[in-house]
Amino acid sequence: MSKGLFGDLLVIDCAGFIAGPAAATVLSDFGARVIKIEPPGVGDAYRNLFRLRGTPDDLDYFWAMDSRNKESLALDLGRPEGRSVLAKLVTQADVFITNLPFPSRRRLGVRAEDLMPLNPRLIYASLSPYGERGPEADRTGFDATAWWARSGLMDMVRSDAEAEPALSMPGMGDHPTAMAVYGAIVTALYKRQLTGEGAEVTTSLLANGLWANSCQVQGALCGYELMGRPPRGARGALNEMYRAADDRYFIVSSTNPARDWPLLARAMGRADWLTDPLFATPEARLLNGPTLVAGFDALFAQQPFAHWAKILHDGDVTFGIVGQIYDHLGDEQIEANGLFPEIEGGDGLRTVDSPFHITGEAKLPPRMAPGIGEHTEALLREFGCTAAEVEAVTAG
Repeated sequence: MSKGLFGDLLVIDCAGFIAGPAAATVLSDFGARVIKIEPPGVGDAYRNLFRLRGTPDDLDYFWAMDSRNKESLALDLGRPEGRSVLAKLVTQADVFITNLPFPSRRRLGVRAEDLMPLNPRLIYASLSPYGERGPEADRTGFDATAWWARSGLMDMVRSDAEAEPALSMPGMGDHPTAMAVYGAIVTALYKRQLTGEGAEVTTSLLANGLWANSCQVQGALCGYELMGRPPRGARGALNEMYRAADDRYFIVSSTNPARDWPLLARAMGRADWLTDPLFATPEARLLNGPTLVAGFDALFAQQPFAHWAKILHDGDVTFGIVGQIYDHLGDEQIEANGLFPEIEGGDGLRTVDSPFHITGEAKLPPRMAPGIGEHTEALLREFGCTAAEVEAVTAG
């Protein structure tokens, strides 16, 4: 079996929770060997996140996804023995990923300036909540605080300007940020191919949140006054959410109202609205938006979504269902693109694939995520630890 495009890479995942570790997961999907460093006994704190939902302890579904393919090495980096083992790994590694808070990195000796002298070809990938410099560099944060809330997304993604800001879902900002970490690592690997030298790469949840919200942030940078989302009926019938008779919500979306308004009106059997003075011009449709939206509401309430999906598709109207999690199970489009690969040895368990493919380069089949320290003794021996060193690391 192929060892994958990155089969020669050794990656040390010395990060916690999602964004940093998920970047390592993407590398592993293409064959990189990933060694996960975890505190002995308790492991990565991410292992406990799913329990906050009151989930039974039979399967940690967060961990199964973001830690697939990895080997777990339990090391106490607060002890000299643990740091000595980490140094052995670093001398042979290609990539080191961390999102430890900067004070912890200084205390444990895992900063770029500590590790890169051990291996001049090392790619040191640093992820932080708010960036490497500035008054908030040492602050802790999660994607909910630094990506979602701080970036302005939380403020702007409301049903209308008066609605309460919406909370994010777990990992919503972490997984996009993981792709930035992955991209930075691969860019640095290309630089190493050209120069033979390693590099430090950095990104932050804040930087990725601003990038995600950049269309609006750029408007502010250009001096525009950005308004909150107007209430329903005042934002245009061609960019609105509707509910079908079976209580399924969907959205209609348009960037070219002059083209799309006739398509929607005709698809809905209301070609007469095209010449109705209330709706015949863009200005009239804006002025009478609440009336027009109410008219579409009444129409869409007459039939289930499947009926309207065919009508709108045949009418060349751009629309999309507001998906629900369990819709994805058995979804023909998802299945056709292989987005839920089966985990080897997982008794039929599937996982969410990383979001891109390279033609001609198959990903490796995903493997079950490891238990805490599952591979510790084998890894210690492989990387040259003596029996006494193995005993010192694993004792207690």
